[in-house]
Amino acid sequence: MDPIELLNNQPHDPRDPDPWVALFLDRSLPMHERTKAALLVDQRSRSRQFLLPVVRPLARMYIVLFQVMKIFIPNRFTSSKWLHRLLAWGLRVWVSPEANFLILRHFHVGSEILDFIARNTKELNVPTSPIRPTNLEHVKDEIFLNHDLNLFNFVIRLNRALRDQGKTLIPPTRLDFSGVSDEFPLEELPDRWTNFLDLQSAIEVFTPIYQLFLTDRDFWRASNSLQLDETIAIYVATLLQAPGLVALVNNRHPMVPLTTLRAGFRLMLHGLSAESLHAFLLECKHGRMPQLARIVAPNFQPSSPEAA
Repeated sequence: MDPIELLNNQPHDPRDPDPWVALFLDRSLPMHERTKAALLVDQRSRSRQFLLPVVRPLARMYIVLFQVMKIFIPNRFTSSKWLHRLLAWGLRVWVSPEANFLILRHFHVGSEILDFIARNTKELNVPTSPIRPTNLEHVKDEIFLNHDLNLFNFVIRLNRALRDQGKTLIPPTRLDFSGVSDEFPLEELPDRWTNFLDLQSAIEVFTPIYQLFLTDRDFWRASNSLQLDETIAIYVATLLQAPGLVALVNNRHPMVPLTTLRAGFRLMLHGLSAESLHAFLLECKHGRMPQLARIVAPNFQPSSPEAA
């Protein structure tokens, strides 16, 4: 059943309210409706309820073991190419369609947030490298590693351009939301009996595998990139003159990096922060926040939903 229909059709018993339905109906946090439904259906799954408590401590134990192993043989098993082939196979065979939808969508969301910053700082000429997978085969193109590289490269290029030109990040005269999309062209995802693994359990299983097949430097960079959410949110908040946007981020600032043991949980927070930030940009694009648009850009004309 479609995740939205599943949550909408849940009966309401005042003596036993469904917490996932309550979260779905709540609109305090901006989020794409289908994405929110997929996340909550994934969160309420039996896999997350019964498998995650077993998988998580085992995964963290392997992270410690692999870290110790890499002290003595740092690059013995490293291969980003084979890592991503293994990840593509694991996602296709074991991971639920809701979780795979969230994973593929995340690359589009991240690319469009960076694109929004670049479009609204055109004078800096900061290049972007968008990642837009439409199916799980595209995972083999090393998109997880490239996603992490894109984040750090963008921060370096943006701030070097600001420094070289003697500028600071300021709101543009007119905001450009043309690169922010309502939907992404994702193909139908596998939905066999083996596709039962929820997103959090899958992340916990894949994190030590990710660590094993990457160099120690690549793995640490991937883990620390999760904390760039606050940095990116500050950039967007500056362009929109909406400092409250930073409140959407729960990953803490990257200048005080957290350990890799909780990388799986922080990856979930990373996905939630990115989705909320992207949804906020969509609200602005469609003129559903006219006060903000009026403050930032007096000449800005909100696009209608039909024209977007």
